[in-house]
Amino acid sequence: MKSTRQFSKYLALCSAAILFAGCANQMEPAKYALDSIKATLAAVSADAQQYVPDQLASAQSKVAELTASYDKKDYPGVVKSAPAVLAEVNGLAGAVAAKKDERLKELGNEWRSLAASVPQSVKAVQTRIDALAKTKHVPKDIDLSAAKSGLADATSAWETAQSKFKSGNAEDAVTAAKEAKSKLESAAGALKLNLPQTGS
Repeated sequence: MKSTRQFSKYLALCSAAILFAGCANQMEPAKYALDSIKATLAAVSADAQQYVPDQLASAQSKVAELTASYDKKDYPGVVKSAPAVLAEVNGLAGAVAAKKDERLKELGNEWRSLAASVPQSVKAVQTRIDALAKTKHVPKDIDLSAAKSGLADATSAWETAQSKFKSGNAEDAVTAAKEAKSKLESAAGALKLNLPQTGS
């Protein structure tokens, strides 16, 4: 009876030793897999946050679960789940690229519209200012000073927009061009002038 109990204890110890050895054998692969996933996620996180935040949040949640499993020493579980998590993280790069391409097309359309309308508006406002400057009596409902200031600001913003566009920064180029358009609309308002309606 005593020998049976001893044998049972021996079996339990052997089983524990085998289990420990198995886990230890998978610790390095689990660590390597987790580190690779985290590095891949870190590389794409900034763009993913901007273009596909929901997908990023999902991937981050999966990586957090994987990290928790590793911390609990569930190395076999990490090794088993890692491929699916890595595939989701890798998928972020493709999703970001697609969204970037879509955004660039949108920016291209906006830029073409602004590039057509802003110079015409600048010319219209400048012509109106020049004409009013030659008159002896500027109408009371016209603020020539505000119009000149607005035109100067618009011209500066448009120059910035062109510079950004030439350097390949379409996002900032469109932002500056929209600022120029807004300044021109204010200047036109001060002149009681209807701007050309070219583009949007």
